[in-house]
Amino acid sequence: MKVRYQADADLNEDIVNGVRRRVPEIDFKTASEAGLSGIDDPSVLAAAAIENRIIVTHDRRTMPRHFADFVSQNICPGVFVVSQHAPVSQVIDDLILIWHVTEAVEYVNSIRSLPL
Repeated sequence: MKVRYQADADLNEDIVNGVRRRVPEIDFKTASEAGLSGIDDPSVLAAAAIENRIIVTHDRRTMPRHFADFVSQNICPGVFVVSQHAPVSQVIDDLILIWHVTEAVEYVNSIRSLPL
């Protein structure tokens, strides 16, 4: 199955827009499209798991802890934590590359940092 992305509310939407503009067939929802704006990390993780979407977030402070708690009892499609200092174009390139050359199953119950 192809990778599908879910933006956390804190993710720079230029990343989502850039991915969509360059490869429109990538399934990448914004937090507002998924109704995730203003909800807590455990709820974001649960919603992404239901839709089998990898969360893309800038939240290095709380998401890793909530992710660890979540995967102790659930299956998570994965989390990509994006450095806020990374160039947007590099993050877009990495997300597109991941979509092209990997499968969703490779990220189950893992948390990864971007850029690669």
